[in-house]
Amino acid sequence: MNLSQLRPAKGATKNRKRIGRGEGSGQGVTAGRGNKGYRSRSGAKRRAWFEGGQMPLQRRLPKFGFKNINKVVFQVVNVGDLAKIADQETITKEDLLKAGLIRKKNQPVKLLGDGDIDRKISIQVDAVSKSAKEKIEKVGGVVTLT
Repeated sequence: MNLSQLRPAKGATKNRKRIGRGEGSGQGVTAGRGNKGYRSRSGAKRRAWFEGGQMPLQRRLPKFGFKNINKVVFQVVNVGDLAKIADQETITKEDLLKAGLIRKKNQPVKLLGDGDIDRKISIQVDAVSKSAKEKIEKVGGVVTLT
């Protein structure tokens, strides 16, 4: 016995149907497609979402929601996080980016009032909460809106 003598077990394989090869083949005339109709024509294929004429799922379900194209998504920085930026008087977006407090340079930054600050700083951000502004001005700092 060697590799050239290997064969599938008896009855394990069948010959394929030779469709449209005359009456004698048993698959002549309509070639197993039945009579007339959509699936009997050439080039006919059902789309993945077709449900046999039943109202499709994407039309049965209601539409909902919308995307607000004017929504502004801020990157949030808390007052307590500013302690990570060591001994700097003025803090800009670039400084926040270097410190890892924000991820994107071109997205607006909002300063929130969580945490405490003990030194005087000047910070430039796009938006600020009332409590954050109070905390920074309390220690003699300045918040500049860009």
